[in-house]
Amino acid sequence: MMNKYNFKEIEEKWQKSWAENNAFSTEEDSDKPKFYMLEMFLYPSGKIHMGHVRNYSIGDVVARFKRMKGYNVLHPTGADAFGLPAENAAIQHGVSPDFWTKKNMVEMKKQLKALGFSYDWDREVSTCDVDYYRWTQWIFLQFYNSGLAYKKAARVNWCNSCETVLANEQVVAGLCERCNSHVGKKELSQWYFKITKYAEELLDDLESLDGWPDKVKTMQKNWIGKSEGAEIDFEIENYNQKLRVFTTRPETIFGATYMVLAPEHPYVMELIAGNESEHAVRNFMQNLQHMSDIERTSAEIEKEGVFLGRYCINPLSGEKMPIYIANYVLADYGTGAIMAVPAHDQRDLDFARKYDIDVVPVIRPSDSTDDFTVDLEAFVDSGVVINSGEFNGELSEAVFSKIIKKLEEKNAGEKSINYRLRDWLISRQRYWGTPIPIIYCDDCGAVPVNQEDLPVELPIKAEFTGKGSSPLETVKEFVHTTCPKCSKSARRETDTMDTFVDSSWYFLRFIDSKNQSLPFSKERADKWMPVDQYIGGVEHAILHLLYARFFTKAMKDLNLLEANEPFKNLLTQGMVLKDGMKMSKSKGNVVSPDELIYKYGADTIRLFILFAAPPERDLEWSELGVEGAHRFLNRVWRLVDEISSLSNKRTISSNINDDKKLRFVIHNTIKRVTEDIEKRFNFNTAISSIMELVNELYRYKEIDEEKRNMELIFEGVRTTIALLAPFAPHISEELWKTLGNNCSVHDLEWLIFDETALIKDEVEIVVQLNGKVKIRMMVPTNLDKNDVEKIVLNDEKINVLLEGKRVVKVIVVLGKLVNIVVK
Repeated sequence: MMNKYNFKEIEEKWQKSWAENNAFSTEEDSDKPKFYMLEMFLYPSGKIHMGHVRNYSIGDVVARFKRMKGYNVLHPTGADAFGLPAENAAIQHGVSPDFWTKKNMVEMKKQLKALGFSYDWDREVSTCDVDYYRWTQWIFLQFYNSGLAYKKAARVNWCNSCETVLANEQVVAGLCERCNSHVGKKELSQWYFKITKYAEELLDDLESLDGWPDKVKTMQKNWIGKSEGAEIDFEIENYNQKLRVFTTRPETIFGATYMVLAPEHPYVMELIAGNESEHAVRNFMQNLQHMSDIERTSAEIEKEGVFLGRYCINPLSGEKMPIYIANYVLADYGTGAIMAVPAHDQRDLDFARKYDIDVVPVIRPSDSTDDFTVDLEAFVDSGVVINSGEFNGELSEAVFSKIIKKLEEKNAGEKSINYRLRDWLISRQRYWGTPIPIIYCDDCGAVPVNQEDLPVELPIKAEFTGKGSSPLETVKEFVHTTCPKCSKSARRETDTMDTFVDSSWYFLRFIDSKNQSLPFSKERADKWMPVDQYIGGVEHAILHLLYARFFTKAMKDLNLLEANEPFKNLLTQGMVLKDGMKMSKSKGNVVSPDELIYKYGADTIRLFILFAAPPERDLEWSELGVEGAHRFLNRVWRLVDEISSLSNKRTISSNINDDKKLRFVIHNTIKRVTEDIEKRFNFNTAISSIMELVNELYRYKEIDEEKRNMELIFEGVRTTIALLAPFAPHISEELWKTLGNNCSVHDLEWLIFDETALIKDEVEIVVQLNGKVKIRMMVPTNLDKNDVEKIVLNDEKINVLLEGKRVVKVIVVLGKLVNIVVK
């Protein structure tokens, strides 16, 4: 007899064994096909949560399954360790970000190991380690030298209370995340990556990502936001510059009745200088300083503006158009100016009605007349062109290209493609990030740090007050340096990089994590890339995934690797909910993985979280579900214990039907579990199939011992353990050894089902009367419809049900049902 299922002892035993034997180390020289399995690495905030457990459990099943399928699996992990929370901790608790982060990393690594995840820990990386961020700086220099990194002035979020710049993610509902003060805008010089150079490629190559969810591809497509239209030049009265706008509807140009500039547009201050609108415009601009871009462009906000006292000329109609500034136009989008066509754009119409501006319809519905007017609702569809001179009476779709041609003939515009995507602002005025490797010299200007002088290390000591600009500016020995060109006194850049930069290439460092000469070798990158399966939350669908794609394409152009995309297949798992809400400390509904591991064991937690819902759907937490998973593992444990003590007797008299049924269930389970993992990631139905096999084994072992086929029972038990191994690795390892095996269950070749075992002699069908199920019965599988009908109509139970009734029709669906229609 075996001992009671002691999950604590078993899990500690096998975790120690796996570590001592480097069970999950990846072979570089293997001739097996490669499989790169990666989950988004964690941010070391303190403790892992159930969302982490779900993400990493899914990935671990795939990694273990692929190893058993004969692949050379790379399954690494690490920490996305830079970021604002560490700086906030430094301010609140008086500890250094480095200490806070690394203490959390130690704790979270311990938790991951306690869950039995099959990581190659030799490849672990942390983005805050000097050995990692030196290569982030190296990549920055490659981008800088190729024109992909540049600096320019830009409006940024500014907190007057903290006296610092805030990233967009630090602004919550228009307030500073640190002090809850109102956040305004300020113009500062910032570093950017030229992601817009790859806009078309990033968009077009979405079509090649067959293994990505359509939802994610649509989100990226919308974020890139390709628009085809025209750029049009409008002359400004008594001004020596033309005003250029981009529009997707050049066919409506005759209906443009006013122009709107972003308040930050470079022409504004010159246009209002000395005229009677100057005071009102300046006041309006000052009030906008307290609004975020999101607030200004919200559909709910009232559209407001101020007339500049200046006019521009419509290049085709010759009409004068008043120029306004308005809150809903941003300098960062398009050209920072729009031609407003109120009859055909609801936002423009609302503005025009408020400020009593002309509304001229230039497209009418095809079922209306040329005297068509617009009242409170803009007409935004295509139709017949009116009030547009020589183009009247034509369909608006045809006029689109004709207007552009006319503009080109007049040298007043041209066909153009515009993107919503903007260059990536990477400057962050904070300490805990990768220092930007640039030096400023009064004589030489901005000078990149020499590659041989990398890394530019973060200083150990810095002042964290939450006030002023970057804490790095307080460290004189960091700031003051010499120019790499002329050796004169110079200053270091004190901005650090956006943490998304660190996570845009970490999957490449895992490939070659010990390389001291390069971030990774091209040979290894070409061997392992792209990542075969990537798993993470859908909240990263745009920024992280888009930036990683940009980095991969840029580095391919720099001849650092051949891969054009970083991730071949993508799974975005759902959230873990409790009481219908996302788990959070503020809601008081957090479930601690540590407490559950202590109470039930890691295998139980893994099994529940994989069984409770398909990976892509949200999962509702259930303590009863956890208990059910624990009972099942105990049931498997008892099954192996009981079967190992059974008599091996069996008489020659056969038990064909029971044997065939068990053999069918064994091999059908192998087939279903294989397909559910490999093709669909339906781990819940895979586990359900294993549970059905266990039920069948319990049923079979209860028949007379003379009729039991012990060889078949042991085949069923071995199959159960092997199929359970990716989901519950510790108990599977222990039970496999209990059966007398010397090798690890995870070193087995994945089981292959026997097609002949799936051929049934009989099949269960339902019998209905007028569509209502009455009985179920077994019939031979090789019968035709007529034979099945005869068997059913001759059945005693059916004859009793048919007494006094006339059979009108019999419908037979082979292998499924017979429906008898009676009157």
